[in-house]
Amino acid sequence: MRIVLVGPPGAGKGTQAAFLAKNLSIPHISTGDLFRANISQGTDLGKQARAFMDAGRLVPDEVTIAMAKDRMAQSDAENGFLLDGFPRNVGQAVALDEMLLGEGVKLDAVLDLEVPEDEVVKRIAGRRICRNDSSHVFHVTYNAPKTEGVCDVCGGELYQRDDDTEETVRTRLEVYHTQTEPIIDHYRSQGLVVTISALGKVTEVTDRAMEALKKSDEG
Repeated sequence: MRIVLVGPPGAGKGTQAAFLAKNLSIPHISTGDLFRANISQGTDLGKQARAFMDAGRLVPDEVTIAMAKDRMAQSDAENGFLLDGFPRNVGQAVALDEMLLGEGVKLDAVLDLEVPEDEVVKRIAGRRICRNDSSHVFHVTYNAPKTEGVCDVCGGELYQRDDDTEETVRTRLEVYHTQTEPIIDHYRSQGLVVTISALGKVTEVTDRAMEALKKSDEG
């Protein structure tokens, strides 16, 4: 299957993408991984991206699109892929349509993870990260540490990232609504959008997504 995963920040896209890609035996292709791989390998595209990032500017669509095209051309993506974070706007979605048309293939589904805005704010603004190890993540409501402000694993100090404050989260949501959400309408006109609730346990959301994709594939 060839799938695009969309949803607001805090919808759990990264977590779901990993589970779905594994269940479907297709590679999970995320924009963040594309940037990191190209930059660490010193590719021409990586050097271009780094120059923009170092200057505090957004990486242009054409660089992101070229990275995605290179990755999708690799052998492990021959029978499908799951795109996470790309396309990020309608321009990128149109470029992806043209790219796939040129290869004689098409998308099977666009999986839209739906989460109420207040829940997104609650999920992200409640996150606390360990200063000693950023993989130790807690949540003031859903996964509270035994001692407030102290990591259960190593005893390190827990803190809130600057981009996890409520104000910043609402700004990120506004960017999502204006730039990324319009791609849902773009794909809905092609009959590709499958919307599911991203509320509940991770496994419940994965099961919901797999069932919806199965119905979409049969349809």
